[in-house]
Amino acid sequence: MLVAVGIGPGDPELLTVKAVKLIEKADQVFVPGNVAKDIIAPYRADPVVLSFPMTADEDYIKRCIEQNAETIAPVAKEGLAVFCILGDPNFYGTFGRLCDVLDEKYPDIAYSTVPGVSSITAFASAAQISLNGGIEITDGSENTATLRMKVRRPKEMADELRKSGYTTFILAEKMYMDGQKIYQTDELPEESAYFSILYAGK
Repeated sequence: MLVAVGIGPGDPELLTVKAVKLIEKADQVFVPGNVAKDIIAPYRADPVVLSFPMTADEDYIKRCIEQNAETIAPVAKEGLAVFCILGDPNFYGTFGRLCDVLDEKYPDIAYSTVPGVSSITAFASAAQISLNGGIEITDGSENTATLRMKVRRPKEMADELRKSGYTTFILAEKMYMDGQKIYQTDELPEESAYFSILYAGK
């Protein structure tokens, strides 16, 4: 089993309790560089440092990711491998690309993610500002998605977003609470709970 754990924006004390427990009990912990190694140092002294280069050379990046998958795979097949990622593993991280390689070369390895404090939410605290209303977050790519919070009428909202070219929808209701539900595009309910987020992608 491979679990990608978000380790927050830089302060070792901003790791979640769940993240720390997984890091401590893992058969092996992997980190994408020395910054991540330093962040988890209070909880684990023996992580394997992997290379995830910051470069525009896509061929080189792919080769590195494939090598990293080969390093992680033996541990993940036999026990618990934990891969620590700054911020959150599903927000502009490298884990998605690693999963693509695992799906192709090691389809028998199961993987999951544990959320962490993302740079987006950490920014508001560091800058001492309160974010309310609509905000746009982008890495400059052409892939466009939007998140709508506190969605009370998700099906109606999806119909409106379709007029702007959005085609894929996922509704998360009561995340990590009792009664959590995840709805796909063709399952959206007419009404949802206050604690809900609607993802829309093109």
